[in-house]
Amino acid sequence: MAREIERKFLVRNDEWRRLVEGAGARIRQAYFFVGEDRSCRIRIIDETTARLTIKTGRGIDRGEFEYEIPLQDAEDLAAERIGSLIEKRRYRIAHGDHVVELDVFEGELAGLVLGEIELSSADTQMALPDYFGEEVTDNPAYTNARLALNGLPKN
Repeated sequence: MAREIERKFLVRNDEWRRLVEGAGARIRQAYFFVGEDRSCRIRIIDETTARLTIKTGRGIDRGEFEYEIPLQDAEDLAAERIGSLIEKRRYRIAHGDHVVELDVFEGELAGLVLGEIELSSADTQMALPDYFGEEVTDNPAYTNARLALNGLPKN
């Protein structure tokens, strides 16, 4: 089984902007199924490629199965989504031996910035970037699937 092991954080300030190179990738995501511990989505990247992703489990260590699909199929499927379309720009920033993926949300979720770090194991220890705030790895309200269905969490 393919695995995704990652930690997710709210981003507390704009310090990360000075570390970014390039314009980032424009991402649109649409969900077709969302359960307590599973989801199915399509992702369109820079209007040039598309992927179908199935995720299972919760928290830091989840199953992830991802497949490239034709762009037109993704566009057609996006029209059949449940919830809102997720729109964001993703930036990748080197951080030691890891890469931070920073998602700056647009549209209905404008103002939300989340940072993720993929790890080789759930117990990997590392110094976190200064711009990371509260960890939300175990808060399902901050999964993209729940953001599509429920909007911004009410704190």
